[in-house]
This record gives sequence, C-alpha cells and structure tokens, in this order.
Amino acid sequence: MKRIKKVANLLVSVALLGVLAAGCSQETAKNSPAGSSEKEVKYPTKPIEITVPFAAGGGTDLNARAMSEYLSEKWGQPINVVNKPGAGGATGTLEVLKKGSKDGYSILTQSASAGSALFAGNQNLPFKLEDLRFIARLAVDPLAYVVKADAPWNNLKEFNEWVKQNPDKLTFASNGTTAIATFGVIQWMDSIGADFSKAKLVMTNGSGDALPKVAGGHIVLGVQGVSEVANLVKAGKLKILGIASSERSPYFPDVPTLEEQGVKGVTVTQWYGVSAPKEVPDEIVKKWEKSIEEMLNDPAYQEKLKSIVVQPSYLNSDEFTKYVKDEVERFKQIANEKGLVK
Repeated sequence: MKRIKKVANLLVSVALLGVLAAGCSQETAKNSPAGSSEKEVKYPTKPIEITVPFAAGGGTDLNARAMSEYLSEKWGQPINVVNKPGAGGATGTLEVLKKGSKDGYSILTQSASAGSALFAGNQNLPFKLEDLRFIARLAVDPLAYVVKADAPWNNLKEFNEWVKQNPDKLTFASNGTTAIATFGVIQWMDSIGADFSKAKLVMTNGSGDALPKVAGGHIVLGVQGVSEVANLVKAGKLKILGIASSERSPYFPDVPTLEEQGVKGVTVTQWYGVSAPKEVPDEIVKKWEKSIEEMLNDPAYQEKLKSIVVQPSYLNSDEFTKYVKDEVERFKQIANEKGLVK
C-alpha cells in the first residue's frame, strides 16, 4: 500500500513539474525580444534581380545600386540591377509583375514618378496599384528647379516673371503628362499665377536623359530631385533657381527654397523605395524591412547616401503603402483638375 502511495506521489510531482516547466516556457517566450521566436528565413539563397524602371544615372538608379551593393555584401548573394526604362516607369513595372518571380527574387525600385504619379494619371495600365507590395521607403529627394547655367535668369523671381509673361515659351522635361516633374511644374505655375495649359512638355526617359537637354538649352526647365541635378550643377552646366522643400537642402545650403522666394503650396517631392509583386511572402517582406532599416541607420551607408546627395527617410511596409495610396489620391485630384488623366 505504501509503495502504491509513493508511486502516486511521484506521478503527481512529475505532473506539477511539467506544468511549471510549460509556464516558464510561455513566460520566457513573452519576455523574448520581438521576432526572436520567429523561424529564421533562409533568404536569399540565390541572386536577386532589382529592376530600375528608368535609364541609368538617375536618382532611382543611384539608390538601387547603393542599396544592392550594401545588401549583397550583408546577405552574401549577388543583387543585380537592371534598367528597363520606358512609358514613365510602366515598362519596368510590367516586366517585374508579369515576368518576374513572386518569391522575393524579383524586386522593383520605385520612385514617386513610377509609383504614385504613374497610377494617378493612367486609367488603362496593364496592372493595378494592388498588384504591388510596397516593402519600404528608402529616401526622399526634394525637387530642384534648374535651367542651363548661362540662362538669363539670376533667381526664381526673375524666372517667374518671364514665365508669367511667356508661358507659351516655357518648355519643361518630364517622363510623362502625369509624371512627378509635371506635377511639380503645375503646382509652381499655379502658385505664381501662370497658365500651365500653354507650357510645353518635352517627353524624356528619366533625369539621365532630361538634364543634359536642359544643360544644352534644348529644354528651358528641368524639375528633378536634388541628387539628380547635383553633378551637372557642380560641373557648372546647370543652375538651381529654387528647391521645393520646407528646409534648405543640406547639399545646397545657399539655394533658397521655393517658399522663401514667395512660391507657396508646392508639396510634390521625389522619393525612392522598394516593392515586389503582391505574392511575395510576408517573411521575405519582413527581412527586407529589417535589413533596410538597419542599412539606413548604418553610418557607413549614411556616408554613401551623402556621396549620392540623398536624404534617408525610412518607412516600413504598412507606412509606405499608406503614404503611396494617399499620394495617388492627391495626384489624381491635380490630374483631373488639369484634364491630364488618360
């Protein structure tokens, strides 16, 4: 009888230890750093392709190449950048969505032009905004209003007066009728009271195509990101008349903002980010988000951004998605008011 009682007590003790162990295990999991209990993702295990939907040399291209160099070293796999320009960014986007893989090995580098502006002004694209999974925003790049270096205008005020008197003589470079540069020109001309309908858009394929034409005097005005105009400005080929930003650019502190020169209401800005086909797995998105955030906080990468004249500005996937959707609606309103929707 005593032996039976001892066995029963032993079983009860074992059961209690099991309960305590399970409780401790649950408590440990609760107190673990976020994500530590997640299964480690084995990615990437092969080369990744990043598509830039514009020509080489522009802001989207420079950001894609800086990011690919950093993450390639971090992840130990090649990340290859390819340029597929055309149709205001639609050609490269379609290439990724229709021909790219859905497992995180086909990535698209986005900008405001190939993202928000493209969707806002085109109702007949062969893809929808919802076909993309926006992963993270990398950087912002305020718009600089540039003319050729020996143009007769010494500041924005003089240029504004000439444009108001001669709107039909104003030509400006843009990737399309609803590209980021077009929206920048619309807001600026509306602000100074000039007639946008008389200005002439000259279609170009990214800043690498547009800015040499402005520098050569073939197009009067270029409206591109600060990073995109920097080299030609420093080379004495272009002149910045103003920058659309709430604060002066740290890269051109002597150039006044548009608002300082009396031009109000220009809110359009360039940005660069990363997206993929909507089917990309959540765990791959998380890996990109985490790695990009770490990258942007790395002093070595921040020095790299300074060399390409870009300002880091991280948004995670949810924040980036909301930002793009809100911007599309704002651009749609402008496009509808000007009768630009195709």
